[in-house]
This record gives sequence, C-alpha cells and structure tokens, in this order.
Amino acid sequence: MRRQRLLDTLRGHGWRIAITLLPILAGLAHTAGLMRWPGIGRLDVQIQDARLRLHAPGGIDPRIVIVDVDEASLRAVGQWPWRRDRLAQLTQELTQRQQASVVAFDMVFAEADRTGGAALLQALGPGRWPADPAFDAELARRAATIDPDAEFARALAQAPGRVVLGFHFDAGGAVTGAGPTDAAAAPTPAGSAAAPAPVLPPSALPAGAAAVPAWHGLTASLPGRPAGAADGFINVVFKAGQDGVIRSVPLLARLEGAGASGGYYPSLALATWRATTGSSTPLPSLAETPGGGLSLTALAFDGPGGELRVPVGPDSGIVVPYRRPAPGDAPAFAYLSARDVLEGKLPAGALQGRIVLVGASAAGLQDLRATPFVATMPGVEVHAHVISGLLDRRLLHVPDYAPGYEVASLLAMGLLMAVGAAWWSAPAALAAGLAGGGGLLLLNDLLFRHDGLVLPQATALLSGLAALLLNLVWGYFVESRRRRGLMRLFGAYVPPQLVDEMAREPHRYSMRAEGRVLTVMFCDMRGFTRLAEHMAPQDLQALLHEMFTQLTDLVIQHGGTVDKYMGDCLMAFWGAPVAQPDHAVRAVRAAQAIVAELPAINARHRRLGLPAVDIGIGLNSGPVVVGNMGSALRRSYTAIGDAVNLAARLEGLCATYGVPLVAGEATAALAPEAPWRPLAQVQVRGREQGVRIFTLCEPGERAGAADSAPASSTDAPTAGAGLPSSRSS
Repeated sequence: MRRQRLLDTLRGHGWRIAITLLPILAGLAHTAGLMRWPGIGRLDVQIQDARLRLHAPGGIDPRIVIVDVDEASLRAVGQWPWRRDRLAQLTQELTQRQQASVVAFDMVFAEADRTGGAALLQALGPGRWPADPAFDAELARRAATIDPDAEFARALAQAPGRVVLGFHFDAGGAVTGAGPTDAAAAPTPAGSAAAPAPVLPPSALPAGAAAVPAWHGLTASLPGRPAGAADGFINVVFKAGQDGVIRSVPLLARLEGAGASGGYYPSLALATWRATTGSSTPLPSLAETPGGGLSLTALAFDGPGGELRVPVGPDSGIVVPYRRPAPGDAPAFAYLSARDVLEGKLPAGALQGRIVLVGASAAGLQDLRATPFVATMPGVEVHAHVISGLLDRRLLHVPDYAPGYEVASLLAMGLLMAVGAAWWSAPAALAAGLAGGGGLLLLNDLLFRHDGLVLPQATALLSGLAALLLNLVWGYFVESRRRRGLMRLFGAYVPPQLVDEMAREPHRYSMRAEGRVLTVMFCDMRGFTRLAEHMAPQDLQALLHEMFTQLTDLVIQHGGTVDKYMGDCLMAFWGAPVAQPDHAVRAVRAAQAIVAELPAINARHRRLGLPAVDIGIGLNSGPVVVGNMGSALRRSYTAIGDAVNLAARLEGLCATYGVPLVAGEATAALAPEAPWRPLAQVQVRGREQGVRIFTLCEPGERAGAADSAPASSTDAPTAGAGLPSSRSS
C-alpha cells in the first residue's frame, strides 16, 4: 500500500517534480563540462573569499619581516636596479648584524652588474683615447678589483643555507641567466648564472600523475651563485577564467628538459620554509583516480618539528592561507624600509631569529598583486602568507574529489527539492530549500575550518535556488488553482482541516464516484413534527439553525463529512473524501459527543425560549458508493448503498429501544474499545438474515451487561417500518 501511495504521489506531482529538477540537471551538465553557466566560477571564488575573510587569523605575525624596496628607498639609494655591492651590504646587515634566521629575495638577479669591472673596461678601454699601454694595464688591474657580483656572492657564501634567491621560469628557451625577469629584476647586460638544483628529479612523479605548471626555460639568479643552491621560483600562475586575484599558488613547478636540466622545483615560499625549518626533501603522495590513474594529493616533509603532510591539488597548489589585516588595515607583517636597514637604523639583533623577505612595493617596479583582502598587495607579502600558513600548519587546498563533491551536493539538493515538490506545502518547501542551502554553506564552512578544504558550492546553491523558485511558481500558479478547485468542490461538505490535507495531494481527490468502506450517521431530532405544529415559522427556523449548528460543529470536530440536512435529520459520514482508517472510531466518538452535549443544548434552548429536543442516532459501517450524484441540473457529493439505508433504519430504532444511539454490528466490530451494550438481533427489510444491533452503555453501566443472545425472529422488530424514504438516500 505504501508503494502504491508513493507511485500515486509521484504520478500526481510528476510535472512539478520534473520542472523542479530541470535546474539540477543543468547544474550537473555544467559540472560535467557539457555546458557552462556564466558567473558560476565567479560566485564560487567570491564565497571562498568571504569565508577566508571571516576565518583568517588576525594580527601581525612577528616571525616574518618584509624589507621593502619602497619609494623612500629608491629616492635615497637610487633607481632600480641597485648595484650588487649595495645588495651585498644589505645581505650582510640582515645575516650578520641583525642575525635573521633566513633571508629570501623575491627578485631575480639574472645578468651581471653593469657597474662591474668588465663593463668599466668596455666603456673606458682601448680605442676611447690615444693608446697608452701603461694606462691600459693599470686600468685593467683596477677593473679586476671591481666585481660587485663577486662581492654579493661572497655575502651569500658567508651565510650558507640562510639566503634564498628567486628565479623565474620562462615559457620558452633554455636554462640561462639572461632573459625575462620578474618585476624587480634588472635589465642589465647578459651574463650567465648557474641553474638551481631541482628539489625532485623528473622521475619523482609518474607521467600524468600531476598537472603541475611546466615551463621549458629558466632564468636563474646571480652569476657566481653556487650550483645546487636551494632557491625558489617566483612565478605567478593564473588559471583560465580567473579574475586576476591571487587565491592559490603552486608549491612545485616542472622544468621540461632532459637530464640534469629537468625536474621539479620549489616555490620561493616553500624553499624559504624548508630553509627555516630544516625540513627534508618533499615526498609526493599519490592516490588512484576513478579512471585508474594516479593523482598528486600531498607533499610530505620530515623536520625537527615532526612530519608535516601538506595537502595539495593535482596542480601542486594550495589556497593561499592569508592572514586578516591588522587593525586600521595595516599589513599582517611588519614592513621595514630597505633604506633604514642599509643606513643601520635598526638596533643590532632586532631581527634575530626572524624570517626576512626582501621585496618591492614601489609602484614603478610593478610587483603589486590583487588579493581577496586588498586590491594591491606587494607580491612579496603573498610569499609571507604562504610561509606563515606552513609554519602554523594552516593548510588550505582544493581536494582532488572536489568535482565529485559538487555532484553529490547537486544530487542532495535535487532530492530535497523533489521531495518538497511531491510531499510538502509551499511554505514547507521554501523552508526546506533555505535550510538545504544553509546546511550546504554550514557544511562547507566546517570542512574549511577543520580540514582546510575549499570545495565548490555555487553550482549547487544556484541550482537549488532556481529549483526552489520554479517549485514555488508552479505551486502558486498550478497547485493553488487545484486548491481553489477543491475548496469549491468540498468546502461545503468537508472540515477545513481535511480540505488542507486534500490540498497537499489534490490529484488524489475528485468528485468521481468510487467504492469505499465508510461509517454513516443519521442524527434525527425526535418529536420534531409535533413541535412544528405549534411553532411559528421564524421560531422553527431558529430551532433548526441552533440544532444543526451544534450538531455540525461536533461532526466536523471529529473529522466527519456533512452530507445533507433532511428536514429535522442530519446525515454525515467518515472515510471520504479523505481516507480515514479509523472512520468508525471517529463516528462513534462524534455520536458520544452529541449525546453528551444534548443537556447543554437544551439548557441553551430554555434560555432562548426554545423547546427542548431529543435525538436519535443511527450508525452503520460498510461498503458504499460515494461521489458526485444527481442530475444535469443539480448534483451533490453524497454516499449511497445498503450500508446507508441500514444506518437510516437503525436511527428509527432508537425510539423503539428507548436509547439515543443504535449501531450496527459492523460499526461495533470496527470500534471495539467503545462501551458497547448489545440490544438485540433485528430483521431488516430486504435482508434474509437478522442484524445484531448495539448501543452505548450509560455512565456507570458495565459494558456487555445486557443479554447478548439474539432475540427470536418472532420477537425481533422489523427495522425500517414507517421510515421516510428520503432518509434512505
């Protein structure tokens, strides 16, 4: 039966469910790449940005300091690029006098310094004036002592493992010290630089296991830099369709090439963190994909602080774990002007144990980036945020199962909306849809805070919202019309609460005649004819109005359907149009309520000057035909059948037995908990077998106290004698 009801419900709401699921199907098509919804990706990143701003830790991180090549530094020292001996002075100040833990340069020093001795010889050598061998020899001797690059290299060598330089990947070309550089790199004459050592060999990851960014060329830093130095790339990688805001960065990048020139390299932030913590070479973690391949899921490190597993996306990227700006929109890290450091304005040891990042905020050096927090952030600060997150083990990433999660979210929203369309009212569906969207946001928020997972949700939210709107529109324009139709059809017969129940599944109800098992009641006012002879028409009308109002209220309170009023008699039934498995119990309780209310009714009559009345109730249960009956000119919703006729005849036996209620044996069997007292077995006109009849015990009377043996056929009265034909319906 439950299965049949489910099928009936689905058939009745099929169009509404189909309309509701259309946005869900469109969302699935978007997720599968079959069609693209404009704005979905934009909404996803905006939600991600809002969540990051909400949960990011605030305050200044004292472990990291940024030495800034700002406008004041350029005015004091001169235009960029600075001479390498100046950079050597800066390095020595930071590593020796200030005792910084690690110094990282967010810059590429690709070419030889233009102020070196070789450049001086080229500018002042032979051919510039008349030849003078002695002068030329002295010039060459002195030029050999002018080597800013060597001075910078010596400063780096004095702090082994504590200085990290940046290098730049190029889209094409070979490993070289010349070529395109980052914002702070110097366009100087070409030189050559030793290639940094890869952190992982080319064979560290199987082919196709990772979609890490890949380049064919590399611009290394500083001619004279020892080969194999643990430097890091400073490239910014944007995915297609991004809005230029830096939200994620790769930790690894691949240099395409054979032999020693190929391999996997760390980002500047990762290289700086490894130099700070003494962590080991990363160990890639791979997981099987549904297609049977492998996917990069994490990088594991061993260090003094124990093992750290950094979850990454298939592109080796993590979401930048930004910190919230300090009060007053101050940066999350302390900034020191490079001029102040060079001029020795900091007390000795002021940066002891700190990580120092050297970068540029001067607008002319073009290293300003858009982030979820501010529109212009120096690129060096992005590295600082990544390092801070690694130190705190506050790791954010997009997992490899994000597409599957998106599909699961869509299916959950679709199921919720389909259930709402089929079983719930419009307010309930609205509440469920809002709760579903809120639950999805809450779930994603919990996964973000506790596990660092950045999961897509815009597709599910937009699809759910569209499904909800279509559901409500359908409910308003279609279901409300059905509801109004039901009100017109049944409002005069059925209690309002049953009409509300019918409105939830309007397809299941109509005026068509159908066979049902019902319990029928006839309630008659005894002695009405005698009263009518001595009452004025207005008084008679008032009496009938008062009685029918009281009786109808009691019938409706117990879920009954009022069929008709016939002179001084009311006909009602239970079990239609809304099915009621306990129809007999409801009818018996309504009859008990009527009998119990009669003294109060007569008391009101006396106060109103109306005569007291008595009633007789006949109850019977059985199969009937219920529906819209009548002619082409006039029809009404009523029940007909032998069970109806028997109920009318049992009501006529109330006066014979001197009781207010007579019920058939079918009703007594369906309501066994009532205090029944057997009356007799009567012969009903049109039936060959007698019918056992019952009444309800008086207060204090023991149920079943009367003799339950059937009366003899000669003693049993014949039910139906003298009954008005209008009551047999």
